[in-house]
Amino acid sequence: MLEIRNVKKAFGDTVANDDVSLRVKAGTIHAIVGENGAGKSTIMKVVYGFYRPDEGEILFDGNPVTIRNPHDAIALGIGMVHQHFMLVDTMTVAENIILGAETGSAAALDLDKARTGIKKLSEELKLNVDPDALIEDLSVGAQQRVELLKALYRDAKLLILDEPTAVLTPQEVNEFFAILRRMKNQGKTIIIITHKLEEVLAISDEVTVLRDGRSVGNVRTSETSAADLARMIVGRDVLLRVEKPDADPKDVVLSVKNVSISGKHGPAVKGVSVDVRAGEIVGIAGIEGNGQTEFIESLAGLLPVTSGSVMLNGRDITNANARLRKELGVAHIPEDRHRRGLLLESDLGENSILGVHYREPIASGGFISSAAVSRRVGEIIRNFDVRPPNPDQLAHALSGGNQQKLIIGREFELNPKLLLVSQPTRGVDIGAIEFIHRKLIELRDSGSAILLVSAELEEVTALADRLLVIREGKFVGEVDPKTTSTEAIGLLMTGG
Repeated sequence: MLEIRNVKKAFGDTVANDDVSLRVKAGTIHAIVGENGAGKSTIMKVVYGFYRPDEGEILFDGNPVTIRNPHDAIALGIGMVHQHFMLVDTMTVAENIILGAETGSAAALDLDKARTGIKKLSEELKLNVDPDALIEDLSVGAQQRVELLKALYRDAKLLILDEPTAVLTPQEVNEFFAILRRMKNQGKTIIIITHKLEEVLAISDEVTVLRDGRSVGNVRTSETSAADLARMIVGRDVLLRVEKPDADPKDVVLSVKNVSISGKHGPAVKGVSVDVRAGEIVGIAGIEGNGQTEFIESLAGLLPVTSGSVMLNGRDITNANARLRKELGVAHIPEDRHRRGLLLESDLGENSILGVHYREPIASGGFISSAAVSRRVGEIIRNFDVRPPNPDQLAHALSGGNQQKLIIGREFELNPKLLLVSQPTRGVDIGAIEFIHRKLIELRDSGSAILLVSAELEEVTALADRLLVIREGKFVGEVDPKTTSTEAIGLLMTGG
């Protein structure tokens, strides 16, 4: 179905794809794996027409093709579902699906015809999507099914899925994989970019591994293992489980009592209480959109508390601003690293001092010391393996995983009394995940209190010493992550 021959793509001095070749057989599910910055998304964006290759060629259905833009890709029968969905919240499912491929005339859209086509596709694949529902009223899993329908509505024969399960519960992942298998049985070809090796083994027929912009291996899934793939991805053996001693909790650092927080569409958090002690990790599991984002951002001083109290080491910080909280020892690794974590058009040095830019030794007499900035960013780059190790690089030029390591390094350097961390390894490769997990355990064992939110159930159960489940803005249970199955936690998350 698809053949990529010797494709090279560079952005300035950074070579994202270096002589990449791979073949995807028709009617199969083909996984592409690799470290952050290995070139996975770039090569697929070349196929989809976002980028033009500097060298090499692409064959589709056996014929050489020139794909100048996504319109050309769609015309060939190539669809792509991006990691961050491209849907208009205030429009219906049907309106989103036909956007750019409208039926009828400019004066009168034929929405009825579109609804009929959408319902037929939805029923064929058991997608269970209502054409008249508003996107903003749908769960994340339902929105993803809309993205699939959008591509299929345009007669996609080849579907590229970028990190498709990043925000799904275990039950939604199972449903999603059932859909992919039905699509495969109907003759569709699917490429899936993912970091989750257990999912690669569960869903794919073949796997291509990229490392440093090159294809370093292609294997049948039935003939490999997670350990073998991890070794190919990173170039060394990787610990695929979290190893940690039992926690030794000390005094309460954070005490939250009956806290409520307003969201965009009414109450986001409704009267929650939790204590977090020094030397422990308390995890929060929940489907995205159930109040965990607002809860963490409120504790960081970014959103006001409607009612209730927040105490830090016995001091009332309910109405304290973000700077005072940071002064008192609160560090925050945000869920959205672009919106909350980085200045994308600033270099790594400038990003490394955010939140401490006014303190000695960074600042003295109203001036920032370039030598102090250089020392600080150098330590973060070394200690947290930020690549490329260039302090003058702009933040937006880093891969997602290296942006994450920069933020984590900056916040860890504060030696926080309380660390608020949301989605610490979202979009991060297997080697960096191992590294970040180890650093979190080290911080816990040094006496910090950690409150962790993750949509990755395996991650939150492996890291947390105690686990709370949140649904519709309330904690609906506390479980022992050592003895409770992910299925049971998933049922608590969904109200099952």
